[in-house]
Amino acid sequence: MLTEKQILSAREHLERAQNPVFFYDNDVDGLCSYVLLRRFLGRGKGVAVKSHPFVDRLYAKKAQELNADYAVVLDRHDLGREFVEEMERLQIPIIWIDHHDVETEDYSYEDLFVFNPTRNKGKKKSAEPTTYLSYVITNRSEDMWVALIGCIADNYLPEFVDSFAERYPEYWSKSVEKAFDAYYGTATGRLVKALSFGIKDSITHVIQLQNLLISCKSPGDLEIELESSKPFGKKYKEVLKKYNLLMDRAKKEIGEKVLFFSYSGDLSISSDLSNELCYLYPDKTIVVAFSAGPFTNISLRGDNVKQILEEVISDFSNANGGGHRNAVGARIETKDLAKFKKGVEDRV
Repeated sequence: MLTEKQILSAREHLERAQNPVFFYDNDVDGLCSYVLLRRFLGRGKGVAVKSHPFVDRLYAKKAQELNADYAVVLDRHDLGREFVEEMERLQIPIIWIDHHDVETEDYSYEDLFVFNPTRNKGKKKSAEPTTYLSYVITNRSEDMWVALIGCIADNYLPEFVDSFAERYPEYWSKSVEKAFDAYYGTATGRLVKALSFGIKDSITHVIQLQNLLISCKSPGDLEIELESSKPFGKKYKEVLKKYNLLMDRAKKEIGEKVLFFSYSGDLSISSDLSNELCYLYPDKTIVVAFSAGPFTNISLRGDNVKQILEEVISDFSNANGGGHRNAVGARIETKDLAKFKKGVEDRV
């Protein structure tokens, strides 16, 4: 958890920003983090970051184009030296709010302000989703539903679920014990999945989705949009059909200890697939690989997959990855996929 001093400091920096640009990770945790901070401030622009593993230096140029006086980076495990150096050259301060427990470079930029509870010492060290951190910083109970969506997406059940259930009983269930019980068994979970699909749409539609979330006053407002024939609803129905077909294929790949599923095409949803497969088969190590040309993106779920990935990936060049203890992502060259699969299976 962030300390009270960190919360106040983050809030002060945000309130100081008159034209911030929010660079958020291209997932629901990142999106909801941005929406919470944007609703709190009432100003600023959001940009989904799709480059890996670092924030590409071109995003610094984007901050310059948008005349930013602050850059707020959300849910990214590393910034990258080139991005930081370019922001320093432009003299644009960076607020970096994140929850990944990974070793990153120590940047010398004095106007880089880091808020990450994994770097705290003692009892305050933790790894709550960036959405949760943003909710604590903004402290607006009317945005509880946005915060819960982001937390559920990142497999985290926050302490305010009872308050949410009391306020929005139709979006919850008394049988929920874990975050993914809510993801795959409540109306709130359907909204989480819809946003996860929506964030994969075109830039124009993602901007529309951002603006929609900023304007919604309740999960009911978002559901009305989901049921409509507007871009958000259309994208959800389109992706859901493909998603279900891929899930049916993936379930046929279950092994004794590992479920390894690889696919290609025009839809990168390996993270979504791996999360649900992990929920369905909690005793298995889940590996979902999406190949797009020379590179393959991989999502791994299961007990201590972070250590498994760290051991396996050291055998490859042009590969990177990281994440949390039981949920990680990686990127390797497609030609190495068979070797990667064997490396994981040998270690499991």
